[in-house]
Amino acid sequence: MTGTLHVDLGLTRGDFTLTAALDLAPGTVTAVLGPNGSGKSTLLLALAGLLPLTAGSITLGGCADHPVTTWAEAERGLHLRPQDRRVGLVLAEPMLLPHLSLRDNTAYGPRSRGASRAQARQRADEELDRVDLRDLADRRPDAVSTGQAQRAALARALATDPDLLLLDEPLSALDPETRSRTRADLHHRLCDFAGATVLVTHDPLDALTLADRLVFLEAGRVVQVDTPRAAIARPRSPYVARVVGLNLLPGTARVGHRVEVEVSGGVVVTAEDPAEVADGAALWLAIDPSAVALYEEPAPGSTRNTWPVVVADVTVAGQRARVGLEGPLPLQAEVTTGAVADLGLRAGRRLWAGVKATEVTAYPA
Repeated sequence: MTGTLHVDLGLTRGDFTLTAALDLAPGTVTAVLGPNGSGKSTLLLALAGLLPLTAGSITLGGCADHPVTTWAEAERGLHLRPQDRRVGLVLAEPMLLPHLSLRDNTAYGPRSRGASRAQARQRADEELDRVDLRDLADRRPDAVSTGQAQRAALARALATDPDLLLLDEPLSALDPETRSRTRADLHHRLCDFAGATVLVTHDPLDALTLADRLVFLEAGRVVQVDTPRAAIARPRSPYVARVVGLNLLPGTARVGHRVEVEVSGGVVVTAEDPAEVADGAALWLAIDPSAVALYEEPAPGSTRNTWPVVVADVTVAGQRARVGLEGPLPLQAEVTTGAVADLGLRAGRRLWAGVKATEVTAYPA
């Protein structure tokens, strides 16, 4: 890859406007997450060259060794076609040509760029070998599994040596077992890819296990850019908190002999040092669902925070269960399946929720 891809764009489609500023460095994987309608697909189409910009620019390079190549610049009306951008694209469906073998599907890109048939097939064999499909190179798409077909689609995208690899929900069409295996294969291959990768996904597990950096979009705007570890530690919006599995509450500090935070629906006691927090400061409060304890009576002893709640829903996964709670504060609790049985957890069940002050993480909003 010839340097970092600098993205500072604006794009309007009907009533929707997307604005995003990102730097995509060689050898990194950036996952883009957001609710439906947040602009994920629009961003991908703009990067691919399938939508012209309304404002801003996309440039590649910008250092002594790699002069700037402008892919798009709205002010000058400059817009490079997709085939001129060296972009690889993998969709949820492999979209392999059914009448061609995996080898010839993979060789299609190099051939379209002027390589001889022998050169293109040699390049295809190299990529198929990297995704562990060399032994299946002569098979057609209908003679391989869905996971193998998706790995072949990845090999096809990489056979053109793109500067930018775009992955649009590449694992969403796979069954859970195949998805897990293909995710591992994808991670292994991306570690060896020299260009930048942008992964659009709804699945937090895909993002957290494959990406170096997470970009969260909401309503056409970037609301947080962080490493997975930083996003988990300090989400900046309720949507981000849901993705990383935390309860997140906005509030205002009330500082006395201890730090309490006024939130919609009540007050939360924290273990923060009063000397470290300004009275009236805007804060985010993050609470791990596993720290939310459920009781039939008000929480006892050292539990500073306790609220009456009503169970909204219960979702079981293995030996754990997520419990949606309605009350003064909307919360998610995580309990054992034994607790589900012991407490008779079901929609409509009235209980008390408790959170220790030491289990509340507070940070500036």
